[in-house]
Amino acid sequence: MKKSSIKCASIFSILCLLITSCGQNTSNSWQEPKTTTDLRESRAIWSCDDAITERDLTNIPIQEDFIALDEEDLKAQFADGAIPQPKHEPGMPGSRIPTIDKFYKPTAYLATIFRNVYFNTDDHILRGKDSLMLVENMADYLKEHPNLCICIEGHCDERGAEAYNLSLGARRANYVRSLLVQKGVDLNQIHTISYGKERPVEFAHTPQAWMKNRRSEFKLFEMK
Repeated sequence: MKKSSIKCASIFSILCLLITSCGQNTSNSWQEPKTTTDLRESRAIWSCDDAITERDLTNIPIQEDFIALDEEDLKAQFADGAIPQPKHEPGMPGSRIPTIDKFYKPTAYLATIFRNVYFNTDDHILRGKDSLMLVENMADYLKEHPNLCICIEGHCDERGAEAYNLSLGARRANYVRSLLVQKGVDLNQIHTISYGKERPVEFAHTPQAWMKNRRSEFKLFEMK
C-alpha cells in the first residue's frame, strides 16, 4: 500500500506541473494591443530587442519610461499641430509642388546630406548627436536652396498595430520637421508622410532589422 500511495502521489504531482505549465503564455509573437493597458504591457516585447546594439549604433541611452499613445492620442496625432502645415499640399490644384510620388530619392552629393535618421524603440525623438548633426546639415542646405522641397517619411518596425505605427511614423516625421523649422527652414518647403510599418528596408524578424526600419527617410523635389 505504501508503494502504491507514493506512486499515485508522484503521478498527481507531475499532472499538476503539466497543467500549470500549459496555463502559462510562452509565446513571444506580437499580439495587436486592444487597450492602453495592452499597449503598455506590449513593451515587454519591445524592451528586450536591441538595448545593446542600439547603444552601439547611436551611442545613446534607451528611454525606458515612454508610455504608448492611448486612443485619444491616436486620433489627435498631436505632433501634427506643433507647427503649421505648408500653404500648399503636394498635388493640390494650382500648386507648383507635385504629388509625393514625384519626389525623388537624393543621389550623389545630396545623398550625403539627406541621410536616414533612426529612432529608438517606441520613440519619436532623435537622441543621438550624429542624428541631430545630420538634421543641422539638412537645414543649412535647405536654407541655401529655397526652391528645394523635402518630404520626410516616417517609418516603423513590424511590431505593433497598424494604426499605432501609422501614428508613430507621423510623430517621427513631424518631429524632424519641427527641428528643421526651428533651425530656420521655411515650413512651406517641408512635407511629411507616414508609412508606419508598410515599407521596411529589412525583412528579417530580428532586432538588427527592426533597428534599420525605425527611421525617417527624405525625398526631394526642386521647384522651377
